[in-house]
Amino acid sequence: MYKRILVPTDGSEITGKAVQTAIELAAMSKAQLFAIGVKEPFPYSAISEMQPVPPQEFYDAQERIASGHVKAVVEAAKAAGVACTAHTVEALHPWEAIIDHAKAQSCDLIVMASHGRRGVAALLLGSETQKVLTHSTLPVLVVR
Repeated sequence: MYKRILVPTDGSEITGKAVQTAIELAAMSKAQLFAIGVKEPFPYSAISEMQPVPPQEFYDAQERIASGHVKAVVEAAKAAGVACTAHTVEALHPWEAIIDHAKAQSCDLIVMASHGRRGVAALLLGSETQKVLTHSTLPVLVVR
């Protein structure tokens, strides 16, 4: 079965379902779990100086939020007796960071949530899960 499972988290309720599934899978297969939280880069632009939040404050807030999300995964995994390593990374495109991190950690499965958008909303908003599914060479389990 799977030995190294990656679960991305953004702290949302639907992601919580994917986290729980990943923990259960890891427990059943005695796998190691990896949690990743992706931080947004500072929105540099021609009007960056007019941003209401200075860059360092923005970075600190992003790290605090992402760290909190992965810490919750580590705690839930620990409670279930599953080894979990957590990382936060900054990326413009979360789907790329997820795939890159899965490869870097030699993961053999990615467990992700799907928000289940349909129709025009799905087309316009896109989906990080859909992009991971499209570009990943690793198996991806989608939880809804």
